[in-house]
Amino acid sequence: MKSYAADAIRNVAILGHTGTGKTTIVEAALNIAGITNRFGKTEDGNTVSDYDPEEIRRKISIGASLIPIEWKSGKINFIDTPGFFDFYGEVHQALSAADIALIVVNAKSGVEVGTEKAWDLATAAGLPKMVFINGMDDENVDFDALIEELKEKFGKCIAPLQVPIREHGKFVGYVNAIKKEGRLYRETGIESCEVPAILEDDVESVHEMIKEAVADACEELMEKFFNEEPFTRDEIYSGIGMGISNAETTPVIIGSAVHSMGVGVLMDNIKDFCPPSSELRPSVKAADQKNNEETELPAKVDGPPVAQVFKTIVDSFGKLSVFRVYSGVFRKDTPLWNANKEQTEKIGQLFVVRGKEHIAVDELKAGDIGAIAKLANTSTGDTLCTKDNAYILPWINLPKPLYAQGIIPKNKGDEDKISQAISRFLEEDKTLSFKVDPETKQSVISGMGDNHLDVIVKKMEGRNKLEVDLIPLIIPYREMIKGKSDVQGRHKKQSGGAGQFGDVKMRFEPSGDLTQEYVFEQEIFGGSVPRNFWPAVEKGVRESCKHGPLAGYPVVGLKAILYDGSYHAVDSNELSFMLAAQIAFKEGFMAAKPVLLEPIMKVEILVPDEYTGDIIGDINKRGGRVLGMNAVGNKQEISAQAPYAKMVQYSIELRSLTQGRGEFTMEFDSYEEASAETSARVIEERKSQ
Repeated sequence: MKSYAADAIRNVAILGHTGTGKTTIVEAALNIAGITNRFGKTEDGNTVSDYDPEEIRRKISIGASLIPIEWKSGKINFIDTPGFFDFYGEVHQALSAADIALIVVNAKSGVEVGTEKAWDLATAAGLPKMVFINGMDDENVDFDALIEELKEKFGKCIAPLQVPIREHGKFVGYVNAIKKEGRLYRETGIESCEVPAILEDDVESVHEMIKEAVADACEELMEKFFNEEPFTRDEIYSGIGMGISNAETTPVIIGSAVHSMGVGVLMDNIKDFCPPSSELRPSVKAADQKNNEETELPAKVDGPPVAQVFKTIVDSFGKLSVFRVYSGVFRKDTPLWNANKEQTEKIGQLFVVRGKEHIAVDELKAGDIGAIAKLANTSTGDTLCTKDNAYILPWINLPKPLYAQGIIPKNKGDEDKISQAISRFLEEDKTLSFKVDPETKQSVISGMGDNHLDVIVKKMEGRNKLEVDLIPLIIPYREMIKGKSDVQGRHKKQSGGAGQFGDVKMRFEPSGDLTQEYVFEQEIFGGSVPRNFWPAVEKGVRESCKHGPLAGYPVVGLKAILYDGSYHAVDSNELSFMLAAQIAFKEGFMAAKPVLLEPIMKVEILVPDEYTGDIIGDINKRGGRVLGMNAVGNKQEISAQAPYAKMVQYSIELRSLTQGRGEFTMEFDSYEEASAETSARVIEERKSQ
């Protein structure tokens, strides 16, 4: 593949609700550009971008896939992203490398949840947008209603460039609303035609809409618009380009990707209207590793070579690091320095990736996207450069995994294999996490939702031949006392010769500090318990706190006071006093009003205004409490506290409550006394175990 400079490159992330045809658009583009001679279909499992076995099995995109297409003396790097919310980490990664967001809308369904989320993510990333309305061949499409819905949701920036032409109810072509010229899709190609008389008013209305959208591009055009002066065609073209660049104009293209209608026009418009990479990202902020000062790196070939890895692919052939070049030129002989890890890397071969195909290239220039195989120390987010010109680019902002489950092998003896298998997935997927909980000893895997974790499980079966089960998370409860007790613990054992004897009198009460397991004090007078046995008594308390008498959970907030006892000159030893203390602990704890504590999480929930009441009601049902609310645009940020046990499934449940429009973050806050119902249930479960 030819080497392209930034002024000939467009990096386009394709976003939208699941099922809108994003992958089909890529297939049509590949076919129209002559790169493929067959048209792959998602339902047949033979598309270029969905090549992973799980994507083929599920018939959805799971990972972001890079599809470079050479088009009319330039290059479009399409990044096909998943529409399913569980895999939105891939969308974040794609947006970090893209210059333009192409948002796909289903002509029949209109603006869906995924459309809104795609728009919000692109806006947050500071990217200009285009919209492609796919499925115009459906007989029930109301184009005017679609445009009104887009304008209502996203504002006057929406600028449709075409009006659909229908014959006998079927979508057969469009009118270019800028040129006011008709085009028909025929088997032999695209034919010119007159504007149908029935569409003249619609075309004029859309033409005015375009003028209104581009008038915001600069003061000169705005003045002409208010003075009702006509725009020249060149002014409209340049106005659209400027509007896209400053994210004030969003062109809308129509078509039917499954029939290859409108996709060639889409690529033309991307090339003609969308400014190239060199204009949309003329520079990037980076920290100079020598002095840790922020600097601007220009997107020029004569700058220092600097790139960032935004995606890692791990397969049976090894690891592939996919990166975007932000400055300079990367060649096969470029000495690589990983600025984040401060380690040297070696380029074996440079590639351009197209789905699962790796195309070897000699160089990649600023603005382009490529890949390097088998980098030993590099992971997603790392900056690659040279040691003499070392820079670190801003980290890629990814959502945190909020859905956790325990993971166990189906076959005994495979426990160690789980962490080994997951380690490779962690390289590939930064929204996945894995740990062995030091308290519960449970292996815990966390992701973005149940489908995310199910994909990992199926991949483990396919790649690693390892069968596992996902099980409920073990909640780390605690035990404490609310009252006081005064008890005696006595351990005596005779078995011939020297025996065992330990006798302690102890008081137990709350310490008032739940951050510590226990506080140990002694009030011994007269040597009833010799000083050398005090550490053994404390050890007995410490060991007992690991598994409380109530339900076997760790004890916190306890104060233990040794105030009396007795000993035997021959039979007393450290073990005897430790066992005596444990006897006293068990009796004293249960006599001092023991209670179960549950972990309480601090939750921040962001939802559209219309869901506020439902969310507050749901938090109350979970035994939580709302602490406050804060308006964020047309959304509400709700601060709350809730029991962790009731929030384990919240990522799935919030999605259901808000039709996917809600977001949340969660972190541990404190421990609080569990309700009588929860305590009874947990204690009974522990007894049965």
